[in-house]
Amino acid sequence: MPSWKRNLVILSFAQFLVMSAMSLVMPFLPLFLHEDLGVADDRALNLWAGFIFGANFLTAFIFAPIWGNLADKFGRKIMILRSGFGMALVTGLMGLVTSPVHLLLLRLLNGVISGFIPASIALMSTNTPKERVGFALGTLNSGAVAGSILGPFFGGVMAEMFGFRMIFILTGILLFSSTLMVLFLVKEENKPDPRQQTRGSLIKDFKQIMEVKPLRVLIGAGFLIQFALLSTIPFLSVFVKELMHNSGHVALFAGLAMSITGFANMLFSPILGRWGDRAGSHRVLVYSMLGAALFSIPHIFVVTTWQLLAVRFLLGMCLGGLLPSINSLVRHFAPDGMESRAYGYSSSGVFLGNMMGPIVGGLLSGWFGLRVIFLFSAALFIVNFLLVMKAMNDDSWNKLGKQHLQVHSKT
Repeated sequence: MPSWKRNLVILSFAQFLVMSAMSLVMPFLPLFLHEDLGVADDRALNLWAGFIFGANFLTAFIFAPIWGNLADKFGRKIMILRSGFGMALVTGLMGLVTSPVHLLLLRLLNGVISGFIPASIALMSTNTPKERVGFALGTLNSGAVAGSILGPFFGGVMAEMFGFRMIFILTGILLFSSTLMVLFLVKEENKPDPRQQTRGSLIKDFKQIMEVKPLRVLIGAGFLIQFALLSTIPFLSVFVKELMHNSGHVALFAGLAMSITGFANMLFSPILGRWGDRAGSHRVLVYSMLGAALFSIPHIFVVTTWQLLAVRFLLGMCLGGLLPSINSLVRHFAPDGMESRAYGYSSSGVFLGNMMGPIVGGLLSGWFGLRVIFLFSAALFIVNFLLVMKAMNDDSWNKLGKQHLQVHSKT
């Protein structure tokens, strides 16, 4: 088996474990704050839960470019190991906290040392043949999405069996195990050459990356995608409850509404990634974004849970072509030797969208009702589609399309 295929198998499974671990307890965070840490007041509970959930994304947004800079200098594998072992320790310590303040500080620290998935993407994209990058990143995304789907289910089972504190410790063990897999089984052949590294500040790196117009567009597109998605996801359970008129099995259908999107995403990511290798990831990105915009609109009009499940599946199908295509294109347009730094800034855009989406979605749903947030999400996807379409008129995108046709004709 070629080394890039072995890396893909190991990193896909490692990302599955990491995302399973990270999603084990987050859906039950309010219950942990209430039952174990003694936050009784509902208003205070919601406030603490919001701050603690967003704290990780805030520091990750700030530090992602810094770790990207170091990855370009010292290698991507060592950044995966740094992040994996660090998060394993910090997450395990969360099981020992005695107040919400302790948990908030550890979540902030977790964001500082995070970066397992961006570093994995950077390693795969720089150690995979260019004509297979789309497929590799799509498969990698499937592993992460599968973990995020199954994580809450396993978390619920373990919460019933062991309690919330033990979940943090088990999460730390999972993170440690997945990092050990990378340490012993993943091989980074295309390592950075220190002799070719240019010395410069983070500001200089930022300016150099932002001078590349397609990279500016891709970073903005990643931000808007996550902004649109996260403005609705935290409120799906409330929307399902409204559709079912408080009848039974609300929790079951709320879980299905969240999981079916991830299932479709996981299913179609490798397929769309392979199509991107043949026809061009930029085309997959545009068509997937248009589909996401169109399938977001019916959310406003659904009147039954089955209608909601249908449109959530169709939306997830399109999501499978978004972030993997962006990651593939970032690899193409990144300046030589600055691939990880480009991924760092791209990840910062994603983290910023993750942080702002729930905040804005909560404000809009409180002011105008739940259906308005789906309209807002659809509008963001439409704006994103128009911006990317406008950017594709640039010569660099046209040149990329010709290169894909040449590679496809040879293979």
